[in-house]
Amino acid sequence: MKITICASIDFAFKIKEIVEKLENDGHSVEIPMTAKKIIDGELSMDDFQKEKNQNGDGAFRKIKFDVIKKHYKLIGESDAILVINCDKKGIENYIGGNTLMELGFAHVLDKKIFLLNPIPEISYKDEIVAMQPIILNGDLSKIK
Repeated sequence: MKITICASIDFAFKIKEIVEKLENDGHSVEIPMTAKKIIDGELSMDDFQKEKNQNGDGAFRKIKFDVIKKHYKLIGESDAILVINCDKKGIENYIGGNTLMELGFAHVLDKKIFLLNPIPEISYKDEIVAMQPIILNGDLSKIK
């Protein structure tokens, strides 16, 4: 299965770990551009954070490299997405704004949606529930 990973960039090294497991299970995997740069050592997390702070927010990189449209295209070319939703900002199983959009893209494109962990208790929980994701509870072997 061809799977596109959707996650906060803060989870870059968790993405790497999961990609290795999925590829070992025979899946083809695409990851967010910035996460790939961090994993490949082309961009450090410190430099990424400095860039965000210098530009006042995280929009700079998204605009400069057109990452939202590029990730949409990856989702469109995939069979499924896997949302890596770990704890962040004091929220268990965090799903941020960008990942929520990617969930929506996958939903309207009729792609399978997998969540690594349960849906977080957040204001847009109902929207995530309505997309009927498959909750893996950390078990990647459930991806079929």
